[in-house]
Amino acid sequence: MDVINSKQIEELSKIDTATIANAVEPFNFRSNTEGFMGMDVSCMFPDLGVMVGQAVTVTLDTTTHGRKHDRNVRYELFEAIEIAPNPVVIVMKNIGSRESHSCHFGDGLATICSRLGAVGVVTDGGVRDIDTVYDMNFHYFAPGVVPAHGNFGFHEVGVPVEISGVTIEPGDIIHGDVNGVVMIPPNRVDDVISESHRVLKKESDLREWVSTEEFSIENLRKRIG
Repeated sequence: MDVINSKQIEELSKIDTATIANAVEPFNFRSNTEGFMGMDVSCMFPDLGVMVGQAVTVTLDTTTHGRKHDRNVRYELFEAIEIAPNPVVIVMKNIGSRESHSCHFGDGLATICSRLGAVGVVTDGGVRDIDTVYDMNFHYFAPGVVPAHGNFGFHEVGVPVEISGVTIEPGDIIHGDVNGVVMIPPNRVDDVISESHRVLKKESDLREWVSTEEFSIENLRKRIG
């Protein structure tokens, strides 16, 4: 697994997710229509700012009545977080039949997982304990809130998962903020950081130029094509 260092984490934390998405595009390692999550995964705590971490993945089912769960799998998750490069983003995939009623995370798990090095969760299921988890500065990216944990149980840890059309492998870089969530392959982090600075400079220069007397549609066409 490629491991990102503290300097890269610090740099990524200063960049908004929309800029990261733009910065990925010139390298053509994926389609411009891929690698980012949609409106079905929302930032629950926008004022916590940018979340950056390497993915630890898990599948779970909380909505199948009578399903038996292996309680040891929760400890597999805890161990995976503990040994993974910090910070960790837990990526949780629903495999139950009632996605709208699934509940994948609350303050009990947040307390343990944050102690082990996790900074947030990205999931296609529900979350709960909004107030207390927010007070812990723990990020939530999810479709919404569900009050009950249901028939809670983890299934598999450390497997590829698909969230909102994005395939996440353990160790992938997850970058999220109020704009949404983007995945960055860990071996392209330096490229994306460098390109992000160019994107920010280009956009700043354009905004400044648009406010000048030189601006016209004709000159805009000449400037950006």
